[in-house]
Amino acid sequence: MTANAPFDRALIDRRRVRAVARAAPGASFLLDAVADELAERLSLVQRQFAVGVELAGHTGALAARLGEGGQVERLLRIERDARFLGPGEGVVADEEALPLRDESVDLVLSPLSLHLTNDTPGVLVQIRRALRPDGLFLAALLGGETLNELRASLLAAEAEIAGGASPRVAPFADLREAGGLLQRAGFALPVIDQDRLTVRYASMFELMRDLRDMGMSNMLHARARRPVGRQLFFRAAQIYAERFADPDGRLRATFDVVYLSGWKPHESQQKPLKPGSATHSLAEALRPKS
Repeated sequence: MTANAPFDRALIDRRRVRAVARAAPGASFLLDAVADELAERLSLVQRQFAVGVELAGHTGALAARLGEGGQVERLLRIERDARFLGPGEGVVADEEALPLRDESVDLVLSPLSLHLTNDTPGVLVQIRRALRPDGLFLAALLGGETLNELRASLLAAEAEIAGGASPRVAPFADLREAGGLLQRAGFALPVIDQDRLTVRYASMFELMRDLRDMGMSNMLHARARRPVGRQLFFRAAQIYAERFADPDGRLRATFDVVYLSGWKPHESQQKPLKPGSATHSLAEALRPKS
C-alpha cells in the first residue's frame, strides 16, 4: 500500500467476489448499462482490433458484448482475482501493475474500475505504453455527483449524532479532472463526456442493499473502524427522505458515469484543434482516420 492511498484494494476485491457469488437479481444494472454503452461507442469505430484488453470488468458483461460485436479478434481479460475470469483468455494481475509489454495491444477498455485505483495517473500511463501506435483506449468511471444524496445524508446524520463525521462514500472525479488525466498520460484526441443515471428507491436502505450487492460499499482506508449503531442509519434515512424525495415519496440516487476515450499518438492522426474551436461530435472523434 502506498502512502495516502485512499482505497483499501483488498477490501474491494473481497466485496466484489461476494457480490459476484451472490448474483442478486438486478444488482448488475450499472455495469450492464456501462457495458452496453462502451460496446456501442466501440461500434462507432469502423475498425477491427487484433488484440484487445478488458481491464477489471469483474462480471464479464463487457467481454460478452465484445464477443457479440466481433470487432476484437483476441480479447484478454485482466482481473485481480481468478474467480472473476470465465471462459476465454485471462490473466490475474493488478491493473496498477499491468502485465503488458509496450506496444503489444490495439485496444484497452475499462468498465467502472479506474475510479477505484490508488494511482490512476500511473495506470493511464501504463495503458498508453501498452497500446500500439493509433491504438484506442475507452473507459467508464464514476464521477461528478455520484451518490451525492447518500453522502450528504450520512454526513449530516453523523455530525448530528456524533459531533463529527468520517468519510463513507468515495470521492469521484469531475469531467475536467478526468480530461486532465488523459492529457497528462499522453493520449491524443482525448474525448470526455458524462451520462447521468438517476435511480429511484423506496428507501435509503434499498439503495444501500444495491450498493452491497454491487460490491460498492465503503472501501475507503479512512473509513471509521468503530462499530456504527443503527441510530446513525435510521437518522440518515430520515434526512435522505426529507431532502431527496420526489413528490411520490420515492428517493433519488444519482450515478454520474464519465466516459473517456483517447488514442495512442500516431503520425496519421489529425493535430489537436485550438482550445474552444472543437466542432466534432463524439462519434466523429472516435471514427478512425482513413
